[in-house]
Formats: sequence, C-alpha cells, structure tokens
Amino acid sequence: MQSSSSLFPVALMSAERRGDLVEDVYRLKPGNSPDSSVELVVTRLGRVDGPEVRGTPVILLHGSFSNRRFWYSPKGIGLGPYLARAGFDVWIPEMRGHGLSVRNQRYRYNRVADYARYDLPAIASFVKELSSQIPHWIGHSLGGTTLAAALGGQYLDQDSAASVALFGSQVSRTYWPLKLPPVQWSGRLLLKPFEHISGSRFKRGPEDEPIGVALESMRWHGLFGRFGERDNNWWSGLAEVRVPVLAVAAAGDHQDPPWACRLLLERFGSAQRQFLCLSREQGFTEDFDHVRMVVSQAAQEQVWPQALQWLQRQPVGESLPVAGHEVVAEQV
Repeated sequence: MQSSSSLFPVALMSAERRGDLVEDVYRLKPGNSPDSSVELVVTRLGRVDGPEVRGTPVILLHGSFSNRRFWYSPKGIGLGPYLARAGFDVWIPEMRGHGLSVRNQRYRYNRVADYARYDLPAIASFVKELSSQIPHWIGHSLGGTTLAAALGGQYLDQDSAASVALFGSQVSRTYWPLKLPPVQWSGRLLLKPFEHISGSRFKRGPEDEPIGVALESMRWHGLFGRFGERDNNWWSGLAEVRVPVLAVAAAGDHQDPPWACRLLLERFGSAQRQFLCLSREQGFTEDFDHVRMVVSQAAQEQVWPQALQWLQRQPVGESLPVAGHEVVAEQV
C-alpha cells in the first residue's frame, strides 16, 4: 500500500463512517528509535458533513492501562467525538503495545522517555503534515506526564504544540518507602523478571503496562530521583517551555491530587497558565475522581465544555508571547 506520508511509512488501515463522524485509522512506522519494530496506530475523527475541510488539529493521549476507547467509545461517545463535532480535527494515538498498536520487540523496556523522545515528535510531524497546522495536545494521567516529559526534554516545542492541557497529571506525589534504598532495590529485583503489569488482573484498566514504565517511575521517586533521564532533566527544562498550558485536577482524585497537579503546572515557564479544580467548592456538582473527570455523564455536561472553551481561546497554529508567569485559577 502506498504510504500516506512523505515522512516515514504510513498505512491507512481503514476509513469508515461512524454515524455523523468519519474515522480514519493510520499505522505509523517512524523508524526513529533504537527499536525499529515500533508501530503506532493513530485514529482520526472528523465530521461527515465536511470531510474535505480539516479543522484545528487536537491530539488526545490516553493514560496508563488504557487505549483510544478512553476518549472514544464504540458508540461514538467521548471527549474525542465531542471535539470533532465541534469542528476540531481529532487525532487519538495508541502508545506502543496499547490497543491497535502492536507490541514492539523490546516492549518490556518501553519507558515514558521513549514515548517523549521518539513517539510524540513523530505523531506531531505526521499530524502537521496532514493538517498543515500546529496541533493542540490533551493528555490524561500518564498521557499528560508524557507530554510534560516531551516539553521539558525539548522534544516538543512551539512548532509542534500550539497548547497543552493536562488532566490529572503530576510527578510530585511522594512515595516515602521508595526513598529507602533497600526498598527501592528490593522492588526493582521483584519487578525485573516480569514483562508487564496486567491492567485486568489488578483492575487498573483494559491494557497492560510494560515493566520498563514501572521501573522508570520507581527511579523518579527514589532517593535523589528526579523527573527526567540521566542526561536530560525534564523538571528543570519545564521552565523553558512557552506553550500555553491548562492543568485540570479533580478534588476526589487520590492518585494524582490537585496540589501535585498544580505544582507541575507551576514549573512551566509559559505566559498563559491556567488551573482548574473539579470540585463542589468550585461550582461543580461533584468532587470528580481520576477517571470520572473525563469519562462520565457529569464530565460530558460540565468538563468537556471547559476543554472546548480552552481550545477555542487559543490562536490557530501559533503560540502566545511571553508576558508573565501568573497562574490563573478559573472560577466555574
């Protein structure tokens, strides 16, 4: 099959009509990482009534133990279809070994560092090629953490991200036992023999996570650990980021609590930074939790419009000038 891209081999796996939406599924083979077997599947959603007109591109990144169905259910419900119906050109990648993306040869060694350094830039380049616009990004949980890593590591910049929205994403929650070297060493020895952590077995989600991601997270939270690679301090690099950033936290989220989500936001050097806490205190009908902040009827009515308004306020294909470093708390 002829490639759908001039950048690297891309195959159009399917092109279907899903009710009032069109769904195009692409398989990317970037060949830009040490593991040449990596393939990434990206689903595009657009409106049936204007297939020849592409709106502003938005890329949605799922979190751990998840896949594209977090954003887009088989019945056409989700933040992805919602944004597509509002006129945006929606792209939903599935990370290595998740959903339609097959497991690469070195699957067990996959890390956030690989997603940030190799996969996100390739996805951004492909979306830019097809849309001729700089995409916006929305990430949930580990998806948002990966976005922060890519920005802090300077693998994504203003030429590949028009704005970024982080839902339930943080790296500052402390796991004190991991600060003790014997506990850290014992944990690593216990995990290393395994290829992955089962999402279904531990009731975390429909997908598995490679053991490399777990070992990487342990290193971040260990004694003298930091958010980054040995040769690239992502936490420090966030101060150089100039992309508009929205951080959305949920008052009932005990996995990624609001204080930690806000701390990540405050590391960004962006002129436009906005924090939104989904809580009764801020006028919402409930204290949302880690999943319901995106996937629930209440989120559809109260949270999705907030995401849409954020995107609609951003300039198309350009970043805002640097004018200050104030964090704005939005009252809803």
